[in-house]
Amino acid sequence: KGHWEKHCYTVMGVDYGAAFVFNIFHRFGKGLKFPGLHSFAPDKPGGILMMDLKEEKPRARELRISRGFDLASFNPHGISTFIDNDDTVYLFVVNHPEFKNTVEIFKFEEAENSLLHLKTVKHELLPSVNDITAVGPAHFYATNDHYFSDPFLKYLETYLNLHWANVVYYSPNEVKVVAEGFDSANGINISPDDKYGPL
Repeated sequence: KGHWEKHCYTVMGVDYGAAFVFNIFHRFGKGLKFPGLHSFAPDKPGGILMMDLKEEKPRARELRISRGFDLASFNPHGISTFIDNDDTVYLFVVNHPEFKNTVEIFKFEEAENSLLHLKTVKHELLPSVNDITAVGPAHFYATNDHYFSDPFLKYLETYLNLHWANVVYYSPNEVKVVAEGFDSANGINISPDDKYGPL
């Protein structure tokens, strides 16, 4: 057996789709639906799962999300966490409700294993968000994999090989493009010591 075969096993509780974040706990989204991509559960809303990586055989458990959040259209994609100085854990999730683009900010409630929805971020500089890396309780960098949000214009942008994808910095006081000229800006991350990033 190869290296991966010896160290891999099926994770119980994961039925379909995932985007990953590693921490003491492993949190990931399920249920991404995207035009042109096969969906394994087209009638089920997305969700956020968590695994305790210290368990011998980790099992994915779905986190409950606070009332008032529109679970029916929840379509999670990129995901990131930020741990504040007081150990508060914030979860940032790229969401595509009805194929639009938002970033959802949650606070992790450890005692209840739940997420409290704090804010939905929409902005004209976030037209086609793919991934995110959190750098503060309400601050993040995000990649736009296309300049346009319209599906036909996205197709045209790809067909014409336009390098208009970018990286955007968001804070409550400032939103700006910080890097541009990419063919398709996809994943993004930052080193734990903040020395390198966003990458």
